[in-house]
Amino acid sequence: MNMRYVCLLAACLVLLTACSATRDDRLNSAVGMLNIGTPAATPSTSSPPAGPCPRDYLASLRPEGPAPSPNRIPSDSFMGTVRNRGRLIVGVDQNTKLLGYYNPNSKQFEGFDIDIAREIAKAILGAEKIQYVALLTGQRIKAVQQGTVDIVADAVSITCGRTRDVAFSNVYFRAHQRVLVRTDSTAKGLEDLRGKRVCVTSGSTALDNLVKKLPYAIPYIVGARTDCLVALQLGDVEGILTDDAILYGYLAQDPHTRLLNGNVTNELYGLAIAKNHPEFVQFVNAVLEEMRSDGRWTAIWNYWFRSVQIGGRSAKAPVQPPACYKDEKCVAP
Repeated sequence: MNMRYVCLLAACLVLLTACSATRDDRLNSAVGMLNIGTPAATPSTSSPPAGPCPRDYLASLRPEGPAPSPNRIPSDSFMGTVRNRGRLIVGVDQNTKLLGYYNPNSKQFEGFDIDIAREIAKAILGAEKIQYVALLTGQRIKAVQQGTVDIVADAVSITCGRTRDVAFSNVYFRAHQRVLVRTDSTAKGLEDLRGKRVCVTSGSTALDNLVKKLPYAIPYIVGARTDCLVALQLGDVEGILTDDAILYGYLAQDPHTRLLNGNVTNELYGLAIAKNHPEFVQFVNAVLEEMRSDGRWTAIWNYWFRSVQIGGRSAKAPVQPPACYKDEKCVAP
């Protein structure tokens, strides 16, 4: 192991220790206690296939009743349970800049997904009272199934297999999987990755897509997203395959990286919720509808992503697909 790698590992350990040792009273009273003692990542991305996938697997449950408000929470609903508890328990990532990131300077979680979760908490509790549970990619679905969290807001792509395990909100973000390389890489396109190692995270759709879409590349599998960036910086891999929303954070962190031309797949994000809480799914969908119509979604996207530079130009806000509900028998894009 070279000294550069030892130093990087040491720096990461110092950062994680600082995060886990946080005992800031203001943080604890505002967002609950940070839980980073999560179980080991699971290697698979979803349950084994069980028959053909229904055409409407991307459709969600239509909201019912009045608009979301802390003053109109049914006491016998799951939202009532959250209100009585006094906090919403949310599974997030703690090291994906712009999406879900624990800032050791502010002692706060930050990012697009974090702000989406805050809007949901405010709709239930009237305030941003959240207990964050830091999860690795492969832990997200299991955390929902086991009730460790109420909801996961962590760039979870809706797949047919995952819909057998958990329920999803409507699509709240459209991303595209792309490949990030170093600026000194000779690769100009996806074909140039033939025989090269490409980093993906365990439990991600990127792992499946690498095998299916780029079978000529060599998978380099890690547990945490930031492990891919370290591997790229050290020259252990030629590129990183993941969602562009995640890659935007890498671009912001390391100016010596660039995106290859071409999308590998489209990725549609949903908020993951336990199947036995359909009323919570409906409530979350109502919050998302409000955020789209009143401009809050666009404002949050602009705050986090507008400054990202891609080829000298600012990133463009993605076009969000319309709401798709099961009672319409619609098929979301």
